[in-house]
Amino acid sequence: MAEPRSRRRWLALVVFAVVVYVLVRAADTPQAATPRPSTGPGASGSASPRSSASPSPRVTASSYDPAAYAPQVRARAQQAGVSAQLVMAILYNEAYKPHDAAFERAWQRSKPDAAFGIANMHRATFDEVKRGRDFADRSWDELPDDRDLAIEAEAWYLHDLAAQLPTTRHTSLGKDDLLALGYNTGAGNMLAFARGATPGSQAQSYLDRLHANWAKAGKAVAR
Repeated sequence: MAEPRSRRRWLALVVFAVVVYVLVRAADTPQAATPRPSTGPGASGSASPRSSASPSPRVTASSYDPAAYAPQVRARAQQAGVSAQLVMAILYNEAYKPHDAAFERAWQRSKPDAAFGIANMHRATFDEVKRGRDFADRSWDELPDDRDLAIEAEAWYLHDLAAQLPTTRHTSLGKDDLLALGYNTGAGNMLAFARGATPGSQAQSYLDRLHANWAKAGKAVAR
């Protein structure tokens, strides 16, 4: 995610969230079997034209594979000037919770500070990252429905974090490791790690998962 958060809190509350999700889905289920016209994959309802990234795959509640979004990752990473492999690896790291729009909104109603979208971004981070960008008129509330927007915001946040990294660093951690830690724990902690601070257990766990996901992330974005 784009700000500090505890993965354990998600796991501890998952039973409650699933119950809320089931209730919301049941309430939203049409009573008649009348087909409804589709608004297209990842539709956000925005009237603003989107840039040239490929259309997002159909969003479903049953499954989510970050690799299905490789075209969007490559396009958004290139626009932001960051590593597509890093963007994809972070998506794998953030795929631990169900990424269904109804589920995320049900969870957010019980946990207002929850993150949104497949990149698990908090409202304050999104509002900061979008300034001056081509998605400046978009809302954080759209992230669960528009996965391309989530990837775009993630890529630009990594760009902004990279701009804050000092040229001289006193750590064995590489640039991608520091950016991933910045994504997970915030820019202040990232700079502390760059100065030589040792990641705590949660930050180290996030980094370990990034390393475990690194090879498949690279395979996913390879042309």
